[in-house]
Amino acid sequence: MSSVKSVVISCAGIGSRLGLAKTKALINIKGKSLIAWQLESLQDMQDIRIVVGYQAKDVIDEVSKIRKDVIFVYNHNYFDTKTAASYYLGAKDGNEYAIELDGDLLVHRDDMAMLLKQDGEWIAYANKQSSDGILCDINAKGEVISFGNKNAPFEWTGPCCLRKDRIKFLTSNVYNQLESYLPMRGIKIRACDIDTYEDYAKALEFIKEW
Repeated sequence: MSSVKSVVISCAGIGSRLGLAKTKALINIKGKSLIAWQLESLQDMQDIRIVVGYQAKDVIDEVSKIRKDVIFVYNHNYFDTKTAASYYLGAKDGNEYAIELDGDLLVHRDDMAMLLKQDGEWIAYANKQSSDGILCDINAKGEVISFGNKNAPFEWTGPCCLRKDRIKFLTSNVYNQLESYLPMRGIKIRACDIDTYEDYAKALEFIKEW
C-alpha cells in the first residue's frame, strides 16, 4: 500500500440539490454506495481520511463494512462550511501530501490509479459534463490557470493534491483553496460529478465504461 500521501474524502455535506434525502456518499449506484466505489479505487492507499458531518453515523457504518483502517474526521460546522474546510480538517494530521476527493465524485478507476502514482502537486480536470460545474482554463503547458470562466473548455472536477503545509482553513470550496497557487500542473481524467439528478443519471451510464 502507498503511505507517501493521505487521501481526504469530503463527505460532510448535505447534497440537497440531488433531492434523495441522503448524503451523496450513500447514494446507490449499480448496487453499491458511491463511497464504496471510491474506496474500491483506493484499495492500495494506506492513509485514507474521511471527513463526515451530515448523517455521519450512516457514513461511518457504511465505510466500516468495507475497510476497518479508515480515519474519520468530523466537520462539526458542515452547515456553514464547504469542501475547502473539510480538506483542511482531513489533511492537517496526515502525510506530507494530501489528495482531496469530493464525496460526490466518481473517477474512472484507471485514471484514479494513474493519479495515485503522480508526484508533487496537481489538479485533475475533465471534459465538461456536469449541468452546473465550475469550469477551468488550461494553458499550452497543460497547467490550470483559472477557474470560473464560463467559456472555459474544461470542468474542474478534482481530485487535487497539495502539500499539507499549503492547505489553509477556508469556509469556501476546494478550487478557492487552489486559486492562490495557480498556475498548477493539470491532469485530464474521466470523471463524473454528481450534483443533480441529471448528473446521477449520467453517473449510471459512466459506470458502464468500467
